[in-house]
Amino acid sequence: MDNIDILHVEDDPHCVELVQRALRKLTQPLDYVSIPTGEAALTFLASLTRPPRLLLLDLRLPKTSGLQVLEALRGSEKNRGLPVVVFTTSQEPRDVEKSYQLGANSYIIKPLEYRDFLAAVQELVNYWLTLNHQD
Repeated sequence: MDNIDILHVEDDPHCVELVQRALRKLTQPLDYVSIPTGEAALTFLASLTRPPRLLLLDLRLPKTSGLQVLEALRGSEKNRGLPVVVFTTSQEPRDVEKSYQLGANSYIIKPLEYRDFLAAVQELVNYWLTLNHQD
């Protein structure tokens, strides 16, 4: 279970399904895990011997927000270098600013149109897992 390509922290099952559809259209199979709450994600990440290759993080989560998750990750030696893409509906400038202050690698607003949503997921996965060089 420690070879996860993408961990998606998202409480909206519809969004999870759309991300899964986008990933199925890619040529390479990816190991994808979805977790619906921030505290469950932090517990899950702590149980892994190596972090996922990419974390997709919604900000609007119950109890522990995405910003709180991000802050905890960046305070953890093990997960400090984990690429985190905030993938959210929030267009609030303060959310964008705070995400980057806390160490987000990218901030993407979820497109509303189905095709745009799929394309955004495919492009971000292509960038972070194919084009971007990671150790």
